Amino acid sequence: MMTTITSVRTVGVPVADQDRALGFFADTLGFEVRLDAPISETERWIEVVPAQSATSIALIATGDGGNGVDTGVRFSVPDAQSAHDSMTARGVQVDELLRWEGMPPMYTFADPDGNRFYVVEDQADD
Repeated sequence: MMTTITSVRTVGVPVADQDRALGFFADTLGFEVRLDAPISETERWIEVVPAQSATSIALIATGDGGNGVDTGVRFSVPDAQSAHDSMTARGVQVDELLRWEGMPPMYTFADPDGNRFYVVEDQADD
């Protein structure tokens, strides 16, 4: 019998410095810290989550500086322009706000490790 997967709980993102990443997500982006627990003498399991989201981001220590990855993670916001302006004002590395016909407004941003994330405006159901 096949197991039925019902949701995505956590998405792991590689980071070189967990404290720096935690500061970025919690202090700069305003995410809540769901979990910050030691898993060994030198490693921690850290999960951050946007308010009202069931899915968290795990900040996975890589131990190297890496060039970042395209996470494929898409965050949703009610107003992409306002979110873009707010992130820009807080010093987040954001790309241009894209407005393509037939698509919701969207943009990308990077964390301090160069990991790429996407922000997409929620679209009201017609």
